[in-house]
Amino acid sequence: MEQESQLSHESVDHQVDHPADHHGDHHASGHGYVDGRAEYVRRLKRIEGQARGLQRMVETDQYCIDILTQVSAVTRALESFALAMLEDHLRHCVARATVAGGDEAEAKITEASAAIARLVRS
Repeated sequence: MEQESQLSHESVDHQVDHPADHHGDHHASGHGYVDGRAEYVRRLKRIEGQARGLQRMVETDQYCIDILTQVSAVTRALESFALAMLEDHLRHCVARATVAGGDEAEAKITEASAAIARLVRS
């Protein structure tokens, strides 16, 4: 529940119109995450630092449980990032396609469903 409220708060900060890309016709302003790009990059850099920290922990022969605890933290950070990105995609790319209707809407819904299935399996 706490993660959902955090995700909802984050997604409000990232709302934007979706643009032209290789996945169909869109508004020319950019992907749904474009306004939140700096925040997404910041989060990814933090995750990268955590992953490098894991490497250092293994190289310096740290205790197994400490390494596993750090793995859990990196995993949660990646899951949170993925959920925020998915929410932006749903709010922008899928919503825009749904308004347009037709084959584009069906394609975006199918694409989003497949992405959700991949996230659930991971």
